[in-house]
Amino acid sequence: MKLELRGITKRFGAVTANEDIDLVIEPGEIHALLGENGAGKSTLMNVLYGLYTADEGHIEIDGVKQNFSGPGDAMAAGIGMVHQHFMLIPVFTVAENVALGHEPTKALGVIDLAEAKKQVLEISERFGFNIDPDALIEDLPVGAQQRVEIIKALSRDAKILVLDEPTAVLTPQETDELMEIMRQLAKSGTSIVFITHKLREVKAVADRITVIRLGKVVGSAKPDAETSELASLMVGREVMLTVNKKPAALGDVVLEVEHITVLDDRSQKAVNDLSFEVRGGEILALAGVQGNGQTELAEFLLGLRKPLGSKAKVNLNGKEITNKSVREVLESGVGFIPEDRQTDGLVSEFTIAENLMLNSSYKSRFTKGLNINFAARKRIAKELVEQFDVRTPSSETVANKLSGGNQQKVVVARELSREVSLLIASQPTRGVDVGSIEFIHEQIIAERDAGKAVILISSELDEVLALADRIAVMYRGKIVGIVEPNTSREDLGKLMAGVTA
Repeated sequence: MKLELRGITKRFGAVTANEDIDLVIEPGEIHALLGENGAGKSTLMNVLYGLYTADEGHIEIDGVKQNFSGPGDAMAAGIGMVHQHFMLIPVFTVAENVALGHEPTKALGVIDLAEAKKQVLEISERFGFNIDPDALIEDLPVGAQQRVEIIKALSRDAKILVLDEPTAVLTPQETDELMEIMRQLAKSGTSIVFITHKLREVKAVADRITVIRLGKVVGSAKPDAETSELASLMVGREVMLTVNKKPAALGDVVLEVEHITVLDDRSQKAVNDLSFEVRGGEILALAGVQGNGQTELAEFLLGLRKPLGSKAKVNLNGKEITNKSVREVLESGVGFIPEDRQTDGLVSEFTIAENLMLNSSYKSRFTKGLNINFAARKRIAKELVEQFDVRTPSSETVANKLSGGNQQKVVVARELSREVSLLIASQPTRGVDVGSIEFIHEQIIAERDAGKAVILISSELDEVLALADRIAVMYRGKIVGIVEPNTSREDLGKLMAGVTA
């Protein structure tokens, strides 16, 4: 089945998410749609899947123009989509999830679950998915849940399968398994659109690559293209893809964490009796598939969550800060880059200058008596915008007018312009272009080289391997191993899956 997107344009108010995009997917082809988060990849695929209606352009399948009024029309035409955030009901079985909305029935409209199970088994055996149709979704690991999503699409006769950032929540082993599944599907004649921003995976599995930047197609390439060439297409300029750092010069212990247990929002143990330490001059990376307690641990260290039990203890530079408030933690010398800059890092309606003083507005450098010293704020903001390479017409620009990379630079500038002894960087380059990643990595390395202790929380394995001096792998709220950064991806993947033997 040949898919053609012709002149697709999609606008949201004054923002043009896709502009005059042409894309052709050949039968049995793995076609990678490469671009940074926010480039317009997912919007384009949501148009294809009928979730959005294009303002201009059209879709053709085998030369026939299509008019999708919703996902049902797209599925009927042979298009299936596996979303980045799975569309599964945790308390249902695999068979119930696969059948949902397309239930096979017996006489009098009674649902035929046996037929649904049979369908799951047939597809699972054909592609080696090894999925039990009676298993509850909530009991399956993430990689198996993703295979259920693929089975769901194939059960509806999908000939074109869209995979939206499919490796974002997978271990390295699960990623390799997914790549093999993709190859098998392509051999069977299924066309695959592989949406990603990860260069290594694109080169490993794609037959062709189309690069989107700022809503436009900016080029295409074969998988044997140089990684630097693909990165330049994504960003629009040449970028350094390697991190240069000298050997760690370890100092004294800066942070000691002992017997920490923290509950999540559902009152379940997200962090379970955790203990570790970080020294000055080192980057300790907390690696793992997202959802294994990293977020709750970061929030606890900042003072946003309280520990369970009386054994918990946190010392910073020899002083206990276990149950201190957020302001007291920040005052004690902690810098914090949150994983969600738009929710937790910025006030989007504030200017850059206002955001740069958020956690220091009461300090002397920003005040004049009981009032804000606007002249000082403007001067400091101008200096930080230049120092941290924030691309903006003015420090009075409102934060929500900035690109994701420049928003993140504002957060980094605010945290690193204070005197800190510990930097907690949680997903510091999520949704950031390759050029901004390069800059942010340099800033993190500079903090470490200045003798600061750094905790890096990242689900990007390449980032962890590039920056870390030690890697602590978290699984179900526990550290299951602390290893060196020269550890193989395979061994790291096993730890991320909870395999310690």
